[in-house]
Amino acid sequence: MNRLGLVARLPRRMLVPAACMDTLTPSERPAVKASRPKRILIGKVGLDGHDRGAKFIVRALRNAGYEVIYTGIRKTPEQIVCAAIDEDVDAIGLSLLSGAHNELFARVAELLGQAGGTDIVLFGGGTIPDKDVPYLTSLGFRRIFTPGTPLATILAALATDLGGQGTRK
Repeated sequence: MNRLGLVARLPRRMLVPAACMDTLTPSERPAVKASRPKRILIGKVGLDGHDRGAKFIVRALRNAGYEVIYTGIRKTPEQIVCAAIDEDVDAIGLSLLSGAHNELFARVAELLGQAGGTDIVLFGGGTIPDKDVPYLTSLGFRRIFTPGTPLATILAALATDLGGQGTRK
């Protein structure tokens, strides 16, 4: 178990022994990362305890071939970022229904930048008013999915943003 009480999984960078990584040139290292399924962390930040939609997305992403880490409900922005860095994810998806998305999503983006995770794709979902989407986009969130967004639209958008789908067909 890691610091958040999640079942520990080895980050992709650890799947290749460190001694082997040292022998790879910098241009070869991304190829090792690219050969693994894309990893997505789905988190429920803040006090929002409604997780039905997040669990639905987790299952859909797993079925599409992505490796998904679900943090569970009521996590702090610090816990989300810590888990994302520990798990070496390609993307973070945040779900929030409580209305605190502007504050909590901003905090996650800020902490992620401080942790050097600017290459991690951010997306969010939940009951987010259209007027807040430009602000969240300015923070670095590539996509905001609201209730009723077709699953096919979500999967296509993530495949575009992550440079391909998961590994299963």
